[in-house]
Parts: sequence; C-alpha cells; structure tokens
Amino acid sequence: MKIGFISLGCPKNQLDTEVMLHELMAAGYEITPDETEADIVVINTCAFIESAKKEAIDNILDVAWLKEHKSLRAIVVTGCLAERYREEIFKELPEVDALLGVGSIHNIVEAIENVQRRWEDKSHPKYASFEDKNGVHLGGDRVLTTPEYFSYLKVGEGCDNCCTYCAIPSIRGRFRSRPMEDLIAEAKDLDALGVKELNVIAQDVTRYGQDLYGSYKLHELLHRITEETSIPWIRLLYCYPDKITDELIAEIRDNDRIVKYIDMPLQHISDPILKRMNRHGDSAMIREVIAKLRREIPGLTLRTTFIAGFPGETEADFEELCRFVEETRFEHMGVFAFSPEEGTVAAQMPDQIDEQVKQDRVDILMKAQMQINAEQNEKKIGSTVRVLVEDFDPVSEAHFGRSAADAPEIDGKVYFKADRRVAPGSMIDVKVREVLDYDLYGRGILPKGEEK
Repeated sequence: MKIGFISLGCPKNQLDTEVMLHELMAAGYEITPDETEADIVVINTCAFIESAKKEAIDNILDVAWLKEHKSLRAIVVTGCLAERYREEIFKELPEVDALLGVGSIHNIVEAIENVQRRWEDKSHPKYASFEDKNGVHLGGDRVLTTPEYFSYLKVGEGCDNCCTYCAIPSIRGRFRSRPMEDLIAEAKDLDALGVKELNVIAQDVTRYGQDLYGSYKLHELLHRITEETSIPWIRLLYCYPDKITDELIAEIRDNDRIVKYIDMPLQHISDPILKRMNRHGDSAMIREVIAKLRREIPGLTLRTTFIAGFPGETEADFEELCRFVEETRFEHMGVFAFSPEEGTVAAQMPDQIDEQVKQDRVDILMKAQMQINAEQNEKKIGSTVRVLVEDFDPVSEAHFGRSAADAPEIDGKVYFKADRRVAPGSMIDVKVREVLDYDLYGRGILPKGEEK
C-alpha cells in the first residue's frame, strides 16, 4: 500500500504532516513522493486566506483527476480546510473519501484503514473525525521533511489574539503551550539528527508558557535548549510586540546561539486601524518596542508583515504606514492585500476597500521596501557573513545558503564560489562582493590549509 502526501501552507502545518508520516510508517505503510504511484493521497490543507483555500481545492481537484484516470483509489483531506468546511467538503467535493480535522491528525491510520474498507464495500460510510481542537495533545514523533540541517520546533498550537481579520482561532482553537520537557526532548532528538538551525514557531511564540506556567517562558525555553543541545542557530518566528519581555530581550542579546533575528508581524501602525484589527497595543508601544530591540540587540534583523487595504483604511492611514516603513527600515518585510475571510469580524465591516486600491497600496509599500533592501545590502559589500550551506547550483557553478539574517523559505540567499565543493549543512564564512536583488554574492573562505 503506497501513500502519497501533499502538504500545503505554513511550517506549522508541515509539522502536522511530519507527525502523520511517522504514524503511517510506524503502521507499515509505504510513503511515495510520486502521487501518480500512490494508492491513497493525503492532502494536508491550509485555509487561512482565500488564496490558500483556492490552492487547497485546486490540489484536491488535481488529485481527483488521478483517481478518475489513473490507479489512485482514495483521497484523504486533513488540516485547516477540512476543519473549516467540514460540512461542505463531502457535498461539494465528492471525490474526497475521508476528512480529518486539526484535532484528529493522530487518527490518520484509522482513516486509511477506513478508506481501504470502502474499496471492498462501497456502502461503508466515508470517514470523518473532528476531535476537540482545544483538547488535542500536541506534538509527537515525526519524519523530517525539511533538509537534514534545519528543522522547525512548534512550541504551541492555536491563538488567543483574536484579530478581527483572522480565522485561525476558530480553526485551530485557543493557544496551548507544549510542556517544556517535551520540547527539550524533541530538540535533543533534532540535535542528534544533525540539525544546525532550529526555527522556533507557533502562531505566537511569545505567548509560550503563560497557559501552563502562569507567565511567559520563552526565554527560559531558549536558555534550556542551548544548554542541553549543541544546535548552533536558534531562530524565533512570529513574535508579538506586546509580549516581548525584558527577559526575552536579554536572552536573545546574551545567548550567542540565538540568531539576532525576530519575525514580528505588526500588520499596521495607524492607531484607528490597529484598533479595528483588535491588535494588542498601539503605535507608540510598537515604536517603543522596536527602538528597545534595536538598542539592546546590536545587529538585529527585523522581519515584519503588513496588511494593506484593511476596511476603513484612509489615505491618511496608509500614508502613515508608508512613513513608518521608510523611517523604520525593516531588514525584511512582506505586505498582503486584505482578504475578507468568511466568519471573521473584519469581513463584515463597513468601508471595504476596492481590490485595485488594495493592490496598488501593496505595490507602493513593496517598492519602498525593495529600495530599502537594496541600500542595506549595498552596505554589506566587503563584509564577511556566516552562511549555512544549502546546495550547489551547477548552472552558475556557485554554492548557496543563508546567513543568520535570512530565515528559510522566506528571505534571501547568499551565493558564493569556493575552491572545493562544500557539503549542504556546512557552515562557512563568505566575503560579500556583490548584491543580486535580495541576494548576496561572494567568495567562500575555507578553513586554513584548505585554500588552493
């Protein structure tokens, strides 16, 4: 029995896929990377915004073609789309044979066994499992789908922030921290596998520990990971400004193994829009936190995201956001046009913005950020950066990898020539010589005795 997997959406979803892969392999199923060879395909879906829903449905329909025209026998849909549209999927997509909500991924073996029974008896009902998403146990053994030199560590599930534009709390439930001992054990396992970069993730990593221990414990978790593993790079993704404590700042500043990089999604800077978004804190707090972070942590890289065209966003609100971007000069920034998600408060708000206006505002912000990035990268010419090597490009005959200032799959690359092949997962210093849009290009500095 061969099972194929398609994993869509964010790294948090990817970790759920890795847990399901482990459970199926432990049960004796064979996993194939080629859906055309599979007897069953599992599609782990995202449904955060409209484009993610469309991608999920398109993938289901593509796989349904294999079911009709090739040897594929069943389709299992898991994740956010299954959770959010549990009543509609079987009706609108009859090709789907089983559904697992976000609280039911540990029932994947039972789902596969059920669809096998349906092959023998078509009257057997389709399988659906939607356990309480707030009660599900978190984590579990997993099969890494990332390259062996980097991985993710999910410290919690769900979200309590309840932003008016976001469907995550209704899909994923309340924020639940994983016990610290479980996370330390998992980090040790990843260390033993040779992971060089550990990316700490959750919907809001800065909330970690409050529900279990009565206070924010991210700083303590980071300290223990560095004490009990040898992983050289530990990176923080998805921090919220109102929960960045003095203890966390000190840990990032003083701990050499925590890369000086924070992904802090801000979404806007105008107080009226922040209030309509139900964001915690105001523009003054955001500016104060950024100033403090940059003052306390030399060389800090800040990544953020903004939403353009939120309902009621006036020209004055947008101009304030543009000025903030120009003044703050984030090292990395993403901008998304507001997407009115059904079931959210923002989707029902008055003063919705025209689609073209939203896209124009996205383009204006990204053009400004492109210029900021170009100027920042130009200043790196002549400097030496530490690079985690990812691969070799035979076309350009150059290696490439990422510096500590670049998170996997979202930021830029560092390309470099070297006098010998450098294995993926190696760490090497690179002398920067050129800028290539968002990327850097340079020369690898081999350890003494290895130069030509």
